[in-house]
Amino acid sequence: MPNIYTVQQVNSYIKNMFAQDFMMQSVLVRGEVSNCKYHSSGHIYFTIKDRSGTIACVMFAGNRSGLAFHLEIGQQVVVGGSIEVYERSGAYQLYAKTIMPDGRGTLHERFELLKKELLERGMFAPEYKQPIPTYIHTLGVVTAPTGAAVRDIINVTRRRNPYVQIILYPAIVQGDQAAQSIVQGIRMLEHLGVDVMIVGRGGGSIEDLWAFNEEIVAQAVFDCSVPIISAVGHETDTTIIDYVSDLRAPTPSAAAELAVADIRELYDRFAGYELRLSRGMEASLTRTRLKMTGYAQALQKRSPEARLREDRHRLVLIEDALRSLIERKLTDQKLHTERIERMLPQLMDRKLRDYQHRVAMYAQQMKGVSPLEKLTQGYAYVADETGHTLQSISQVSAGSPVEIYVRDGKISAKVHKAEGMQYI
Repeated sequence: MPNIYTVQQVNSYIKNMFAQDFMMQSVLVRGEVSNCKYHSSGHIYFTIKDRSGTIACVMFAGNRSGLAFHLEIGQQVVVGGSIEVYERSGAYQLYAKTIMPDGRGTLHERFELLKKELLERGMFAPEYKQPIPTYIHTLGVVTAPTGAAVRDIINVTRRRNPYVQIILYPAIVQGDQAAQSIVQGIRMLEHLGVDVMIVGRGGGSIEDLWAFNEEIVAQAVFDCSVPIISAVGHETDTTIIDYVSDLRAPTPSAAAELAVADIRELYDRFAGYELRLSRGMEASLTRTRLKMTGYAQALQKRSPEARLREDRHRLVLIEDALRSLIERKLTDQKLHTERIERMLPQLMDRKLRDYQHRVAMYAQQMKGVSPLEKLTQGYAYVADETGHTLQSISQVSAGSPVEIYVRDGKISAKVHKAEGMQYI
């Protein structure tokens, strides 16, 4: 009876065969990097491939010192390490200890050449980028009808704005027919007149995403009159249409976030506008009421009736003031008159005494110059017959009548002789 082995026994036997093979313990393998993933634990999982096959590889965190550069998809490398069997799955893989660059991978080189060519043709220029509309009615999506990408786009769109219509073009996104299918989807949705378009798919290797690096797809994106958001792979994946599209999103979910405005934010903004408008209108009405009240008061003050009332009141005040002034004046005048009447005898006596004193002074002064006073002292006053005073002998001649005035009377005489006198 033949021996029957368990799966574990077979895998263990094969593992021992690999372990006993000296060549498998130290091998160098040249190939192109694909499906490269940096794990949070520090391990690096990737695949080495050439035209005829692939080998799964892993570099543990403890061996990262054997990698002097950042490992990326499409790089041509030489991996040194040991080939062993993972006993649980029965699969063999290359446990890398060193990784050295060995030129550039074919796909990566094609990517760089096309990128340079399109850049020189101006297809990446920012002046050709179309703005993404803030609010849209229809969203076009070019992607596979199944998979996480389309589900993420639909879920995000429904959450942000359930009124946006999604038009899906079920494109082939991987393989030989993918590029032409994507181009047809872009043209079809452009013809339908969608507001904005998302073109993309979920993550994968550079081979899986290669349709989005084809020139015909880049040209269709550039020629499209509808704004296009590219959403190919994960955040670290970059394709040609990311440079040509109007906006790049790191993931399909992020593309939906960029394409569809959150209606809740719009409602909140409208509520804020409504509150500001209500408050503004209330404040404006309050100001208008205050103005109207002021105008009414001013009009009331300026009305003829109000002015007449004010004039009457002012006249009454003036009349009262005049009456008070007249009464005060009359009172003052009466007091003044009574005072004058009381003081009049004294004033008259004072005035009379003043006049008597002045007359006495004048009389005394007149007495000194009075001719009569001179006559009482033995002098005489001589005048011609007309009464003119004689002051010179030239005024008379012999026989001229003269009048001689003495203290107690007048003597009439005639001139007997007039003789002059000499004064020493």
